[in-house]
Amino acid sequence: MMDPIRNLKSKSLLTENIYIFSIATTLLLFSSCNSIERDCSKFRTGKFLTQTEINDTTYSSVFTRNGNIQIENFNNSIDSSACRWINDCELVLRTLNPKSKSELKNIHIKILTTTDSSYTYEYSFVGEKRKEIGLALKIGD
Repeated sequence: MMDPIRNLKSKSLLTENIYIFSIATTLLLFSSCNSIERDCSKFRTGKFLTQTEINDTTYSSVFTRNGNIQIENFNNSIDSSACRWINDCELVLRTLNPKSKSELKNIHIKILTTTDSSYTYEYSFVGEKRKEIGLALKIGD
């Protein structure tokens, strides 16, 4: 004859395992539905319009990136920077012809999210903790 206490413990363990499996499956389904798209490779080259807001002021510029060089037009001033890609979604910009001490600082850019024609990024001077967020729209190849 079967021991009723052992039978009860066995049912309890089975119920607990089913419960844990159900929670794990639910979490997996929800996490896969909300995945963030990050296809950064298509933003290594092209012509871009970028906007960022600093202290309630929106700044815009247009730049062309060709792999390892970026040429930017900001406030009717053209700057060229060398691009060093750290990985598919991160790069460091170094101004090629700095005109001031602040232009000697390299800028770290990390692409956070992408769409088919734009990306959201964070950037900061290398070594600094303060980060700003920007949006770049690809406007040409």
